[in-house]
Amino acid sequence: MRHEVKIPKWGLTIEKMTIVEWLKQVGDDVEKGEPLCAVDTDKSQTDLESPAAGRVLELRAKEGEECKVGQVIAVLEGD
Repeated sequence: MRHEVKIPKWGLTIEKMTIVEWLKQVGDDVEKGEPLCAVDTDKSQTDLESPAAGRVLELRAKEGEECKVGQVIAVLEGD
């Protein structure tokens, strides 16, 4: 099953985040809750956790790219 990783809605005022660093690359395995990438908001920098376990199939955003809430940034293949 494929899982789309989207930029989550965190708080009332955050509408976008910047991908600071990918912690996983295409082909890497990731567990649910494991950090997938570091993101920067207008308030802080934090890790975005994987919503599911699986293998990274695609990274749809580049480091330094600003992404809107709801935007698909990665695709995982998992159970």
